Amino acid sequence: MTPAEIMSSDLADVAQEMRDRAEPFAFATIVRTAGSTAAKPGAKALLGTDGAILHGWLGGGCTRGAVKKAAVAALQDGKPQLISVAPEELLAERGVSSGDEVDGTTFARNGCPSKGTVDIFIEPYMPMPQLVVFGTSPVANALTALAPQFHWAVTETSTEALEQAVPQRMIVIATQGQGDVAALEAALGVQSNYVAFVGSQRKFKALADKLAQKGIPPAQIAAVRAPAGLDLGAVTPEEIALSILAELVRVRRSPVEVPDG
Repeated sequence: MTPAEIMSSDLADVAQEMRDRAEPFAFATIVRTAGSTAAKPGAKALLGTDGAILHGWLGGGCTRGAVKKAAVAALQDGKPQLISVAPEELLAERGVSSGDEVDGTTFARNGCPSKGTVDIFIEPYMPMPQLVVFGTSPVANALTALAPQFHWAVTETSTEALEQAVPQRMIVIATQGQGDVAALEAALGVQSNYVAFVGSQRKFKALADKLAQKGIPPAQIAAVRAPAGLDLGAVTPEEIALSILAELVRVRRSPVEVPDG
């Protein structure tokens, strides 16, 4: 539980409900005020992906636009935001304009008659990405055991799990000869950020032909990583699982994917 939640059981309850639904949200906390302001340091609110206040209070409408914009940005890139909403004359004294970022603080204009200054810290909460592992092979078992240690939500391969809308989903096919085509067909039939196949390029090529015969678009088939994982020279199931997890981390953390080679 974060410090923001400890201060309000209601806020904590709403946050937990959103966590249970795997919905992203952000906490906004007023950390400093100067002059006349409606809200004081310590005031908190929980914000949705559109920047709207879902629970809590941050004062009047003077800060609403800046908070909304910063919350949307924080939830898009997963990084906290610190904004300082101040009257235009104070911004001019500091030599900054609305929208400028200096030393990690983004400045915004307060157009309200109160002329107060409010500094707000916005902390995004991003649900753990979902990792769906098909198969009960030694590689599948090793990956299922290892992934939660690196903050992956490993999910069973049920129809309900695949149909659930999640912000980020990665799929690994580790069936190794036990229903390969069916697993690939199911994986390519849902929205995901990554699909990988544990097996050789030659084996996947034969499976790709079967998938094409089933009417799966060539672009979807070509997007499957085969073999799965980074080339670490892995041999054992545990090493192969590690190489797959390394690739998953790279995909998760890289805004723009860099191909091997």
